[in-house]
Amino acid sequence: MKKINIIKENETYNEIIKNIKPIKYKDYIIYIERKESGIYQFGFSVGKKVGNAVTRNRIKRQLKSIIDKKYYQNNFNCIIMVRKSILEKNYREMEENLMYVFSKLDIIKENINEQKD
Repeated sequence: MKKINIIKENETYNEIIKNIKPIKYKDYIIYIERKESGIYQFGFSVGKKVGNAVTRNRIKRQLKSIIDKKYYQNNFNCIIMVRKSILEKNYREMEENLMYVFSKLDIIKENINEQKD
């Protein structure tokens, strides 16, 4: 996942969480903000209740790997918060659940040739 596609600023996180209604599905709480123009960006939030730093970083790496497998439409910011129940899931279950939510949100590009635009 490219650095340009990751939300880094705390102000952006706070603004999105404060103003957007979350979508909850199984182990994820997802905030998605549609923008007028620009690129897509993802942010990750894994709380201390999930585990120690090693566990939290492993989950973030897995999420980035899952997200990297698809091409996305532009013009949105997405924050993914993870619940503690994620520890009971394996990688494939995590991927299936996240891709299901993304397909419902309609942010995945259907045609791979669109990436060349």
